[in-house]
Amino acid sequence: MKAHVYVTLKAGVLDAAGKAVLGGLHAMEYPEVESVRLGRFIEMELADDLGQEEASSRVQEMCDRLLANTVIEQYRIELVEG
Repeated sequence: MKAHVYVTLKAGVLDAAGKAVLGGLHAMEYPEVESVRLGRFIEMELADDLGQEEASSRVQEMCDRLLANTVIEQYRIELVEG
C-alpha cells in the first residue's frame, strides 16, 4: 500500500515562493494565472500487513510529528493500493 500526502500552507499564510512563481509566470507571458500556492507531495510505501485504518492512523501521526508544520500547514492523506 502507498500513502500519498499533500502538504499545503493554510489559508491566510503568506506564500512567498508562490508569489515568486506567479511573478515568473507573468514574466513568461502567462497573465491568465491569478495566484499560485506551493506545497509538497510525499509518497510512502507502507508495509503490506497494515490495514487501512491502522495505515491511516500511522501516516496521520507521521504528519503531525514530522512531515507537516501544523501551525501553518495542512495536509491530506490518500491511501492507494499498489
